[in-house]
Amino acid sequence: MSLLSLPVATLGTPRIGPRRELKLALESYWAGRISEQQLLEDAAGLRAANWARQTSLGVTVIPSNDFSLYDQVLDTSVMVGAIPEIYAPKAESVSLKTYFAMARGSQCNGQDASCGHGSYGAPAQEMTKWFDTNYHYMVPELNRGQTFRLSCRKPIEEYEDAKALGFQTRPVLIGPVTFLKLGKSADPAFQPLSLLDDLIPVYIKVLQELAKRGANWVQFDEPCLVLDLDESSRKSLLHAYDRLAKEGPAIKIMVASYFGDLRDNLDTALRLPIAGLHVDLVRAPRLLDKIIAGSRNDLVMSLGVIDGRNVWRSNLSALRQRLDPAIAKLGKNRVQIAPSCSLLHVPVDVELETELASDVKSWLAFSVQKMRELATLARALAGDQNVAKALAESERAASIRRTSPKIRDANVAVRLGAINQTKRGRASPFASRAEIQRKRFGLPAFPTTTIGSFPQTAAVRNARAAHARGSMSDEQYDKFLKEETARAVRWQEDIGLDVLVHGEFERNDMVQYFGEQLAGFAFTKNGWVQSYGSRCVRPPILFGDVSRPQPITVDWWRYAQSLTKKPMKAMLTGPVTILNWSFVRDDIPRSEVCRQIALAIRDEVGDLENAGATMIQIDEAALREGLPSRRSEWPAYLEWAGDCFRICSSGVADQTQIHTHMCYSEFNDIIDAIAAMDADVISIETSRSKMELLDAFRSYKYPNQIGPGVYDIHSPRVPETGEMKELMALARKRLQDSQLWINPDCGLKTRKWEEVRPALVNMVAAARELRAASDPVGR
Repeated sequence: MSLLSLPVATLGTPRIGPRRELKLALESYWAGRISEQQLLEDAAGLRAANWARQTSLGVTVIPSNDFSLYDQVLDTSVMVGAIPEIYAPKAESVSLKTYFAMARGSQCNGQDASCGHGSYGAPAQEMTKWFDTNYHYMVPELNRGQTFRLSCRKPIEEYEDAKALGFQTRPVLIGPVTFLKLGKSADPAFQPLSLLDDLIPVYIKVLQELAKRGANWVQFDEPCLVLDLDESSRKSLLHAYDRLAKEGPAIKIMVASYFGDLRDNLDTALRLPIAGLHVDLVRAPRLLDKIIAGSRNDLVMSLGVIDGRNVWRSNLSALRQRLDPAIAKLGKNRVQIAPSCSLLHVPVDVELETELASDVKSWLAFSVQKMRELATLARALAGDQNVAKALAESERAASIRRTSPKIRDANVAVRLGAINQTKRGRASPFASRAEIQRKRFGLPAFPTTTIGSFPQTAAVRNARAAHARGSMSDEQYDKFLKEETARAVRWQEDIGLDVLVHGEFERNDMVQYFGEQLAGFAFTKNGWVQSYGSRCVRPPILFGDVSRPQPITVDWWRYAQSLTKKPMKAMLTGPVTILNWSFVRDDIPRSEVCRQIALAIRDEVGDLENAGATMIQIDEAALREGLPSRRSEWPAYLEWAGDCFRICSSGVADQTQIHTHMCYSEFNDIIDAIAAMDADVISIETSRSKMELLDAFRSYKYPNQIGPGVYDIHSPRVPETGEMKELMALARKRLQDSQLWINPDCGLKTRKWEEVRPALVNMVAAARELRAASDPVGR
C-alpha cells in the first residue's frame, strides 16, 4: 500500500465467496450434511478471506459485521432481541435453529407440544426488497410493549475475530432509525419508531463492548436518509445520535447513507453529532458541492464515487478531475474514498470470467476490481504520480466502450420511433374481455394454477451442465427435457390443477434464459450476487441495444400444450423485470432500454398467440423494486414501466388471457399503476403478509382477477390444507369470489419435489373444499 493515499473504505463486501461457498455451506447444513460447528467454521473462513482480500487490494478502512449467514436486518433483530415468541418463547439466547426459523419458517410435526410454533409450525418472517435493490431483507416484527436486550454478540465477536487475525476493522451496524422504520407491527396504528428510546441502550451497550476491545470507529448504516422523511423521523435521527454521543463511549461514528440524494434531509444529516458521514455521489453527484458548503470543519466525509450497484468500470481520470477541487476545499485529512454503497450488490471478481468477450470484459469491474479502482483513485487524489498508467488505461477503456459498434443498432432505434398508441392498450375493456374468456375457458370457481417453474432438481442441473460441457448431445438433452416436462404435465393433471405450466426445466434463470437469446446481453459464469440467504443470482449484463433474433419459447410451449387438453400458460419474463434484474448500461436512460426489451417481448407474445397460446403470463416480479427512493420521482418511473408492459401485452385478441406476477410488493401506493397495466389476471405474494396486501385492491375496487399466494415458497414448510383455506378466507373478505384464483406465492424452482408435491396437493384440496362450501357463481 502506497504511503501517499487517502483512506479507502468499502462499507461492505460480497459475503457469498468467489465460488458461492456460503450457499454450499448453508444448504449442506440445512440438509444435515454438515454440523453447526462446520457451518460456523466455514463462515469464519469466508470472513477471514474477505478481510485479507481487502487488505491486499489497498483497502484501509475494512468493515466487520458486514457478513451474515442470512440477512443483516435479521441479524439486527436478533442482536436487539426483537424475536417474536412463536420462534423462541422466553429464550434468553438465540440459537441458530431459532435464527433460521425466523428466516425460513419451521415445520411442526403435530406431535411435539413443546415446539411452540402452533398447529401448523412457524411461518418465516415477512421478506421484502432492500430499498430499490434485488437484495431481500427479513422485516422486523415490532409491537407495543416491545422490549430490547443485547441477545446476540455477533458484531463484537466478529470484531474480535478480525483483530485476532491482525485486522483493525470498522464494525457495521444497521442504524437504529433505519431498523425501526423497516419494522412492521401487527397493529397498523402503532409506529415502531416510538420504540427508539427503548432501543438505544442496546446500541450503547454494543458500542461500549466494541470500545473496550479497541474499536475506534463504527459504521451506522442509515439509508433511510435518502427517503421522504417527515419531521418526526428527522427529529428521531437527531435524538438517537445525540443520545449515542452523550451516553455512549468515546468511539467515532460514521453514518452511511446510500441509494440516493439526501435532499431535504441534508441539513439533518449535517447536524448529527457524529464524526463522519458517507454520501452516495453516484446517485447524487450534485450533493458534493452542498456538502462542501454546509459540513462542519471536523466532519470526515466518505465520498461514494465508485458505483457499488453496477458493474461498469469507472473512468478514474474523469473522477480525479472532478474530485481534486472538492478535496482541496475539504482537506485531505477529512476525506475517505468509498463505493456508493456496500459492494454486496456486485459479483466478486471479473477475472473468474474466462468466456466473456475480451472487449466487454475490459469494460467491467466487480468487487475486486472496484477495490483496486478505489485504491488507485485514492492514491491519485493524494498526489501519487505512480498511478498515471492505471488512470490512462481506465480512460482508454471508457473511450473504447463509448464508441464500440456493439452498443447501438439503427434498426432498434427505428422501431422505438414507430411506437404509437395502438401498441399501448388492449382493444376492449376488461369487463368485455372477461366475459369472452369465461366462456372460452369454462374454469371452475377458485381456479388453481402455479406461477411457472417447478423444482430444478440435481438431475436437471446435472443435465444442463453436461450439455454445456459437451458430454450430453443436443438430442439427448432435448429428450431429457421433454421427459421432465411430460412428467410434470401428467402430474399436474393427476392432482387436478386447472391451468397448467410446463415447468421451465430448460431455463437456467427467468431473466438469463431470455437475455441469452436477445441481442445486447452478455453473461457470466461466476458473476453471482446474493438475493437472500443461500439464493444467489447471476444478473445478465445489458451492454447494448436489445432485439429478438428469433422466437424463444414457442417450441417448448407448443410441445407442452400437445400433452394436455387443459390450458397451458406460456411463460415470459416482462421487460421491467429483465431490466431491474440485470446490470444495465449507464449510457442511455433506463426507460429507453426498457422499451427496447418490451418490443422484443411483444414479438414473442405475438408468436405465441399465433402458435395457439390462449393464456400468456408476462412476469413483472421486479416492478416495484425499480421505484425511486423519492415519491416525487415515482410517477415518471411508473409511467414508462407500465407503458413497457402494455407495449408487450397489448397486441393480443380479447380472448387471449394475459397474466402477470409480482413479488414482494406493497401495492397501496402504486395500485393506480398496476390497474393501468390491465392484466387479466395478476398473481401476487401474500402468504407471509396474511393477505394484507389485498387491502389495496379492495380499497381501489380493482376489477380484474387476482391470484393471492397461499403457499410461501421461500420456506421449506409444507402448508396444510386448513392453513391455505384460512388464508383464502381472509382473501374472500377483501375480494369477490369471482375474482380469485389460488396459487403459490411464486415459482417453485428453488424448492424440492418432496415439499412441492404435498403442498400443491393440499392447495388443490383447499380449492375443492372452498368450491363445495360456496356459491359457485360468486358473491
